[in-house]
Amino acid sequence: MSSLKRYFSGLSANTFLLAVASLFADISSEMLYPVLPLFLTQTLGANASILGLVEGIAQAAQNIIQGFSGWLSDKLQRRKPIALAGYALSAVAKPLIGVATGWPGALAARSLERLGSGSRSAPRDALIAASADEAHRGKAFGLEGIGDNLGAFLGPLLALALLGFLDVNLRSIFLIAFIPGVLAALMILLVRERPTAVTAKAKLDLHVRRFPASYWKYLLVTALFGIGNSSNTFLILRTKDLGAELSTTIFIYALFNLVAALVSYPAGYLSDRFGRRGMLLFAFLVFLAVYAGFGLLTDIVFLGVLFVLYGFHQGIFRAVGKALATDFVPEELRASGVGWYTATVGLSGLIASIVGGELWVGIAPSATFLLGAGSAVVGSIALILFVPQTQERTG
Repeated sequence: MSSLKRYFSGLSANTFLLAVASLFADISSEMLYPVLPLFLTQTLGANASILGLVEGIAQAAQNIIQGFSGWLSDKLQRRKPIALAGYALSAVAKPLIGVATGWPGALAARSLERLGSGSRSAPRDALIAASADEAHRGKAFGLEGIGDNLGAFLGPLLALALLGFLDVNLRSIFLIAFIPGVLAALMILLVRERPTAVTAKAKLDLHVRRFPASYWKYLLVTALFGIGNSSNTFLILRTKDLGAELSTTIFIYALFNLVAALVSYPAGYLSDRFGRRGMLLFAFLVFLAVYAGFGLLTDIVFLGVLFVLYGFHQGIFRAVGKALATDFVPEELRASGVGWYTATVGLSGLIASIVGGELWVGIAPSATFLLGAGSAVVGSIALILFVPQTQERTG
């Protein structure tokens, strides 16, 4: 028991509340994620190119707003109110997707939902970083990753149960997802925000002059890797197109998120002890193997296994990537630092999803995944060359 207590030492009540908030939020979001490609293509008549456009714009909206919400959070030195507003907006927007009658309406509602998700993320991540000291920061992000990815595991299973056993239609799934979204917002209400130790020196700029060179190098690596990191909806669509039943596809997606949940905390723990670069490089290499497999192979069983193993990338990349971003910036700029990091993820993801959709329609589905594999090679090399093994800490 003492070893277990040490394993979870250094975490606070806020850390656990924020993890539970992520659990409910991702149950809400991930109820929709595996059915959204089918809703767009089958119910609303969109093709793969439109799917890439919808998801690319929505995910970019989510991640780009994180930079601005992070800046505002640092300027006001208030994290909780902005995070709470984002959780509420995300919950309210989900039913609007379900009542859309065409893909433009679904795009607008999906973008609004992702704007809510994006506006909450940077201040929430700053709260996570503040909930544990520097020596345990990776564990704090890892615990939040457990909540996030466990919710992503339970959400599709809940959707599968509603579709398969209760005969709920696709549109109703978007309405039911409102409930766990509200529960997530209630968890944020219970978080106690403490004032930061350093008074912010925020001006009307976006803090870009105050970030060290090591931070910008890290963003460059993130962008080089991200230009091939298209939306996971392409993995879902590929699995379905190769012959998997809807229930099987959702189950595979749920298992992928379960692996990510199980990996998140150990990844954060190991990054605290042995450094983050090696863990992140491993995540890049897993991504390379999975995307190369999806690009070159057509055996549904093998690709299903690869999809599940892809959870290693998801769990490590989410926990360690954000923790590494906070390593490079001072305390009073943590929300901005992690916000512009996720904005970089979003912009590169927008490019990857739009280009990936065009490659899917214009050439072949395999071209989408081979682009991702190539970006993983470039990103891995850049990570080794530009990001130091021992994090350069500031502040």
